[in-house]
Amino acid sequence: MFGARCLLRALRSCTSAPCPRPKPSARLSVRDALGARSTNGERVKVQGWIRSVRSQKEVLFLHINDGSSLESLQVVADSSFDSRELAFGSSVEVQGQLVKSPSKKQNVELKAEKIEIVGNCDAKAFPFKYKERHPLEYLRQYPHLRCRTNALGSILRIRSEATAAIHSFFKDSGFVHIHTPIITSNDCEGAGELFQVEPSSKIKVPEENFFNVPAFLTVSGQLHLEVMSGAFTQVFTFGPTFRAENSQSRRHLAEFYMVEAEISFVESLQDLMQVMEGLFKTATMMVLSNCTEDVELCHKFIAPGQKDRLEHMLKNNFLIISYTEAVEILKQASQNFTFTPEWGVDLHTEHEKYLVKHCGNIPVFVINYPLALKPFYMRDNEDGPQHTIPGKTLVSIVISSVVTRGRYKIEESFWEPQP
Repeated sequence: MFGARCLLRALRSCTSAPCPRPKPSARLSVRDALGARSTNGERVKVQGWIRSVRSQKEVLFLHINDGSSLESLQVVADSSFDSRELAFGSSVEVQGQLVKSPSKKQNVELKAEKIEIVGNCDAKAFPFKYKERHPLEYLRQYPHLRCRTNALGSILRIRSEATAAIHSFFKDSGFVHIHTPIITSNDCEGAGELFQVEPSSKIKVPEENFFNVPAFLTVSGQLHLEVMSGAFTQVFTFGPTFRAENSQSRRHLAEFYMVEAEISFVESLQDLMQVMEGLFKTATMMVLSNCTEDVELCHKFIAPGQKDRLEHMLKNNFLIISYTEAVEILKQASQNFTFTPEWGVDLHTEHEKYLVKHCGNIPVFVINYPLALKPFYMRDNEDGPQHTIPGKTLVSIVISSVVTRGRYKIEESFWEPQP
C-alpha cells in the first residue's frame, strides 16, 4: 500500500513538472558550418540547394550550397531519406548534428536527422548539369539561375567583398559617405554621353520636361562632392554611374559602380596619392584574404595570372613619374605604337600598358601633365613655357578583369559578366 502511494506521488510530480524541450537547432550558413571550430555534435539547421546526390546501400550523401561559400557542405543521411525529390537543384532544409568528418576532403559534415524538401527540381529539365562546366554564353540564357554556378558565384562574392572593403577603408580614414543624385541636370563637365530621363507617358504625349529642365542619369558625382567638400573635409561616394557611349568593348560600360572622393586642405599631391594607394591595397588585401577559394577559381579559369600580379602589387610601392618622363620612356621604346607619343598629347591605352610593363607591372602615378590636357580649374605649376599642372593619373591594368569587369543590359536587371 505504501509503495503504491509513493508511485502515485511520483507520477503526479512527473506530470506536473514541465517536460524538457529539445534545444532548437542553430541556423548556420554553409560558410559558418564549414568554418566551425568545435564539432561536438551540436544540432544545427542548414538551408540551401543540392549540388550533388550520391546514394549507397545504407548511406545517402548530399552536398548543399547556399551561396555563402564556394565549397559545399556534405550531408550524411540514412538511406531511408532517399527519394526522387532529393535531386540536383532542389532546395532543402537539413537538421542534424555537425560532426567531424572522417574524410580528408572536408573537416566537418552534417549528420542528418531531418531533411525537408522546400522546392522540387526536375534534374532532367534543369538547364545546368552536375559536374559540367558551361560556357558564359550559355549561362547568359538563364539570368535567374546563372548565379548558382561556381564562376558567377565567385565573381559576385568577390565584388561584394571589394565593395565592403572600399566602404571600410573610407570609414576608417574618416571620410563621410555622400549619396549623390542618380538623376541630375548636369553633365559633369562633359564626362560622357548621357542617358536622358523622361516619364514613359511622354513618349505618347510629348509635354514639358518632368523636372522643368532636361534630366539625365549621372555620369559622375564629382560636382556634388565638390560642394560637400566645402562643409566636410573628406567625402566620398560609391554608386551607380551611367555612360551612353554606344560601344561593346570592355572599357565602355552602360552601367557601373564608381568610387569618387574629395579632400579639403590637401597640402601636397603626395598626400592624395597615398590615399589612392591605400584604398587600392586595402581592398585588394581584403579580397585576397576573405575570398581565398573564389580568387583561386578566378585565377585558374577566369583570369589566369591576375592573382600573382595582385600579390606582386601589394609587395611594392606605387611608382611616381612625371608626364615628361613618361613621354621620354615611350619615345625610347622599341615597340611601335598606333599613336605616336609626343609631348602635349594625351596618353592612350597602349601607352599606359607599356608604362606599367616598363615599370615592372606596378601601378604608376603620372603627374605634372600639360595644362592644356586637364580641366580649367586645375592649378598651374607656374613652371615657365611648359605650363604643367600637378594633376595625376593612376595607370594600372591589374585587377579590372577580376573585380570590376561587367556589363549591364537595360532590358534586364541581372549583372552580366563579359568573357
